[in-house]
Amino acid sequence: MKHGLRRVGRVKRVFQPIDPPARLLMGPGPINADPRVLRAMSAQLVGQYDPAMTAYMDETQALYREVFQTSNEQTLLVDGTSRAGIEASLVSLIEPGDKVLVPVFGRFGHLLREIAERCGAEVHVIEVPWGQVFALETIVEAIERVQPKLLAVVHGDTSTTVAQPLEGLGEVCARHGVLFYTDVTASIVGNTFRTDELGLDAVSAGLQKCLGGPSGSSPVTYSERAVEVIRARTSIEAGIRTEGDTTSAHRIASNYFDLAMIFDYWGPQRLNHHTEATTMLWGARECARLVVDEGVDAVVARHELHGRAMLAGVQGLGLETFGDLAHKMNNVVAVVIPDGVDGDRVRGALLADFGIEIGTSFGPLHGKIWRIGTMGYNARRDTVLTTLAALEAVLRREGAPITSGGGVGAAYDVYLDVDRAGAAA
Repeated sequence: MKHGLRRVGRVKRVFQPIDPPARLLMGPGPINADPRVLRAMSAQLVGQYDPAMTAYMDETQALYREVFQTSNEQTLLVDGTSRAGIEASLVSLIEPGDKVLVPVFGRFGHLLREIAERCGAEVHVIEVPWGQVFALETIVEAIERVQPKLLAVVHGDTSTTVAQPLEGLGEVCARHGVLFYTDVTASIVGNTFRTDELGLDAVSAGLQKCLGGPSGSSPVTYSERAVEVIRARTSIEAGIRTEGDTTSAHRIASNYFDLAMIFDYWGPQRLNHHTEATTMLWGARECARLVVDEGVDAVVARHELHGRAMLAGVQGLGLETFGDLAHKMNNVVAVVIPDGVDGDRVRGALLADFGIEIGTSFGPLHGKIWRIGTMGYNARRDTVLTTLAALEAVLRREGAPITSGGGVGAAYDVYLDVDRAGAAA
């Protein structure tokens, strides 16, 4: 042996193909992707400037205008999870020193606050206890007092399962010259949401909840007013800049999330900004195609029905729910963990014995509630009844005082009422 070195034998590791266990994902997201979305994502790649590719990009934009209920030209995808859409929106709209108002009623309001602070904004926060929402006049008072450049509010916050009413805020923001942004990752197409009617300037979403796809692509849409603010900060990167291209002294702090350049990537100019995540584009397009084919209002109604059945079911078991039910999202319910019951053990048993996943929560609600979702492909009668039956079985073994058969029975009553109404019609 030279220089005292020894040969170290390596044991060859054999890696098997990916074969995930069968799971029914009934938590707050992600959910099981629609098989049609997965099939679309198995399609072969094409070049990013292939006419077929750019045509699919144009079609995706048109489909998401229907999903968002908007006529905004700048409706497109940001490559990355739903947080990528949030960050692209905020970093492109906010300059250091701008005032931003964030109403916080759950975990994801805190996220908007943090991202805005990282953008250098002067962030003003108003808060209500988790599980509640703001009265319109409370937000209006804060707008008039702070005079922010941007109002950033979550629509539906899955950490608490409630949705903040947005009606009336667009008019107030327009009157005060305030840009109006919302995150609809958890609520889009599971709850009524119409971008233009609400007077929104910027909206971002994700695929992994009611849209029925995997995480990894963030649909976004921007009003002409928001686009004007973003375009004013256009600064083409040096390596692709040509004579006459715009540069800005106040350029957007992120290159990857620079919406001014991303607009030109998706537009007729086809600026070479980044290589589109083709497989995610296929999936995002199929998510939107399926929603538009079913009808946006019909998809919302489907989520309302199965969410109502799940709510009736957990109440039928004798379980207490958390949060303001008058403002509960259609697609997720918060269940108070009964006294003396180990919440994590129940979740573990559901997963190990039934292959069903439900969620816990964050911060002040961690270990205090379960969150059960009925979203996207999983917003179906069989998934609701199966989850309630399994939850009853596990709670029985835990010795929890529940109503035998009450969960499935109460959910069945919801469905039978709808069946009878349909037959009568």
